Amino acid sequence: MAEDTAENGRNLRPRGVLARGLDVIVEAVKQLPASPGVYRMLNKSGDALYVGKARNLKKRVVAYTQIGKLPERLRRMVAETAQLEVVTTNTEVEALLLEINLIKRLMPRYNVLLRDDKSFPYILITGDHPAPQIAKHRGARARKGDYYGPFASAGAVHRTITALQRAFLLRSCNDSVFSSRTRPCLLYQIKRCSGPCVGRVSLDDYGQLVDQARDFLSGKSRDVQARLGSEMQAASDALDFERAGAIRDRLRALAHVQGHQDINVAEIKDADVIVAHQAGGQTSVQVFFFRAGSNFGNRSYFPSHDRHLPLAQVMAGFMALFYANKPPPPLILVNELPAEAALLGEALGVKAERKVEISRPSRGARRHLIDNALANAREALARRLAENASQRHLLEGVQTALGLDQLPQRIEVYDNSHLQGRSAYGAMIVAGPEGFMKSAYRKFAIAGGSAPGDDYAMMREVMSRRFARVQKEDPDRERGQWPDLVMIDGGAGQLAATESALADLGIDDVALVAIAKGPDRDAGRERFFRPGQAPFSLEPRDPVLYYLQRLRDEAHRFAIGTHRAKRSADIARSPLDEIPGIGGKRKRALLLHFGSARGVAAAGLTDLESVAGINKAVAKKVYDHFHGQS
Repeated sequence: MAEDTAENGRNLRPRGVLARGLDVIVEAVKQLPASPGVYRMLNKSGDALYVGKARNLKKRVVAYTQIGKLPERLRRMVAETAQLEVVTTNTEVEALLLEINLIKRLMPRYNVLLRDDKSFPYILITGDHPAPQIAKHRGARARKGDYYGPFASAGAVHRTITALQRAFLLRSCNDSVFSSRTRPCLLYQIKRCSGPCVGRVSLDDYGQLVDQARDFLSGKSRDVQARLGSEMQAASDALDFERAGAIRDRLRALAHVQGHQDINVAEIKDADVIVAHQAGGQTSVQVFFFRAGSNFGNRSYFPSHDRHLPLAQVMAGFMALFYANKPPPPLILVNELPAEAALLGEALGVKAERKVEISRPSRGARRHLIDNALANAREALARRLAENASQRHLLEGVQTALGLDQLPQRIEVYDNSHLQGRSAYGAMIVAGPEGFMKSAYRKFAIAGGSAPGDDYAMMREVMSRRFARVQKEDPDRERGQWPDLVMIDGGAGQLAATESALADLGIDDVALVAIAKGPDRDAGRERFFRPGQAPFSLEPRDPVLYYLQRLRDEAHRFAIGTHRAKRSADIARSPLDEIPGIGGKRKRALLLHFGSARGVAAAGLTDLESVAGINKAVAKKVYDHFHGQS
């Protein structure tokens, strides 16, 4: 960062923006205690720039005043700092736990960030029903039962449940379906359920199947297989070949589960393997999950961080955020120890309420696991860098084709969807150098401010609302919310409506383009409209055209999906929902008695009073609602 400085003895005194940020920190240091805590650096808009923890707040924060020793990244951060907030804690471990929570909530851009951090799926065997159900579970563990996982993906869970159904014949239906069955379902016919719902297996025998499944998922797979093998042999010796064949099929299903677990290490029961590889200023992290001695799959992550940040600090930031919303296992194997590994391990132990070990193996089977995971991390990062290079090449093509002043880093694409003006919605999708930014997608309910079916008025309303909001939330265009290019699905009319909406807001420096289907709406013959230019087309095989078509199609998909969801909700809504005091039970009673909401509306007061569960007061309320009496 280029900053003017003045010689003052042996120190360089910064001037301008950097000096202002430095003065904020110098003044804050005077009031800081020498105790553990968390500090937050905020910009002039009040957004968090950085969240950090310290054993000694005063000593830690004063380091930011030594400008000459700071890397360029931290000099930029100091320059943007307008305020510093502090929270003291009793211990450094408490400070680390608080830091993790604040980073996850505030997403400060100078911290290591983990944006793709969805909860992992588990297998649940319920414990609140005489015939337990096996099911996929994600989220809070509110239901009584045994949870097994985490699994790296929903696909891994579905494959495992299917195999376990074949092996142990456990039901997957929910309790309401179970209670309403009068005959076996298809899963019973294809030998993936033992039929406890209709008594095809006794509850005692079904309980034994459930116990076997629990043992298998708890790491006792060899014991289960040995027992089944003995049962198969006994059935064969007794010439009960049908039973022997059924047990053989169950053993094959168990082998199928184990065959999809790739790498297993006998000495590892519950552990995560976390490895990271850096190249090109980016980091690829691979996480492998081992539970009950079995490999439950792996997942790739690409945390956001400063390109010059050392790998140990990236690992520390990643691991802290990764386990912020999930329990850590007793053992975490890494290829690079995170910064302050002992402190991080202690903090994770506090969270898990048991000891958590972070280890960097150098030999043996554990090292083999690390090497295998590291090979996956290298391959994933190579693919990522290749995709980014391809994406950048496409964005350069967009810049050239549309005559933009700069490479677009944020492209917003808009489309509207409605059915003759009803259930109207506008949709915005966002794309950039790393592909679609789905967390930035937005939908706009068009509630009637525009004329029904008037696409131009709808587009004008959407644009007015979108850009009025961004003017309010990011007036200085420093938070990355302003687009470099706005693309509209439509032609000259939609473009003119967009220009008009932006002009009313005083915005005239956002690049606009409209994309319209060509003759006969053929893909590949699209026409593009730019303000002040004649319409033009791109070559049918131009990769840039394919890219812009893909953006347009994604906006159309999002708009259509939003519209259909709204229309389905409207269809499901009943006029009875508008009557105060009519809940689900009374609504069902009325609909069952009269057949439809129209029948309820046409009913007389005496007829309404005859419905079970509807007293005279409620009947009067329903009658008055439909007949306009108050």
